[in-house]
Amino acid sequence: MTTTTAPSPVLEATGVTMRFGGLTAVRNVDLTVNAGEIVGLIGPNGAGKTTFFNCLTGLYVPTEGKVAYKGTVLPPKPHLVTSAGIARTFQNIRLFANMTVLENVLVGRHTRTKEGLWSALLRGPGFRKAEAASRERAMELLEFIGLEHKADHLSRNLPYGEQRKLEIARAMASEPGLLLLDEPTAGMNPQETRATEDLVFAIRDRGIAVLVIEHDMRFIFNLSDRVACLVQGEKLVEGTSEVVQGDERVIAAYLGTPFEGAPGDEELAEVEAAEAAGNAPATTTTPVTEAADTTPAADPTEPTEPTEPTEATAETETPATTEATKTPATPAADPTDDTADEATTAPEAPAVTPADADEPDAHGSTTSKEGNAQ
Repeated sequence: MTTTTAPSPVLEATGVTMRFGGLTAVRNVDLTVNAGEIVGLIGPNGAGKTTFFNCLTGLYVPTEGKVAYKGTVLPPKPHLVTSAGIARTFQNIRLFANMTVLENVLVGRHTRTKEGLWSALLRGPGFRKAEAASRERAMELLEFIGLEHKADHLSRNLPYGEQRKLEIARAMASEPGLLLLDEPTAGMNPQETRATEDLVFAIRDRGIAVLVIEHDMRFIFNLSDRVACLVQGEKLVEGTSEVVQGDERVIAAYLGTPFEGAPGDEELAEVEAAEAAGNAPATTTTPVTEAADTTPAADPTEPTEPTEPTEATAETETPATTEATKTPATPAADPTDDTADEATTAPEAPAVTPADADEPDAHGSTTSKEGNAQ
């Protein structure tokens, strides 16, 4: 019969909330890290990841909630948290620039040495023995990260990637059960990133649980057993790498949620309208404008009227209307003008007959055949 034991939690953060005045940086976050586990913590810039780390390590006193390490609630004091078994690195490198590589690692041993002030001043046998043990342990850690050959170099002279490794070695010098790494690959090239990934796996193989903040998604998803995503101070989702990277809410948090009227909506509407017009049956329509001529074309089989306008029609000509259904209004004829009446009532002049030859025309003059003949 095979029995499976439940993983023992190393870190239990319950309802952690951190407020700065009216700003809530972390809101009711629960997180558990089990022994021998690598947990990733991701989220956009400003999501509250580093603030959450500061609450776990005693740099901040949480407004609400509690943090427990192996079942014991931790006091909000950094040196006591380190003594309990939680160590960390920082987003910005915080080495002692004017100390050697070995001395930086020895600084991390202070919580594991029992010698006090008087022992250090008197430098008795107990102090020398403790110092030798600390140096031996520090050299082991430098060999573990590959910097044993630079033990006497000043830390400020190390390349950036090696400074990151040295910070990890200094944190491991306190013999932690949980190591918190805040963006350990920030500013590294791909080769240094792969070396850091191998280093974190090696730390886990030593029985140290690891909680990592990172923006390199490939690094964090390849590294972590579980991943939690913080967005605006709240834990959005937690699960395996496959679950988290396929969650639509996580994608929206990093890429941004499209808002109504965002750029691109107008272009999309135009494309949809064009597609709809292309699928609709073709129809021939003539748009009507203000200057459009609504007069129907003349029938070529019918006789046409004279195109030369008369004096009356020139005076009474009106612009064409905009709608085909409207009939242009005929202006009232001038009662003093006889030609206006003739122009409006008799558009076609009657043919001249012999009987009408001697009658006066519209202007009072007479015309005879003899005159025409002459």
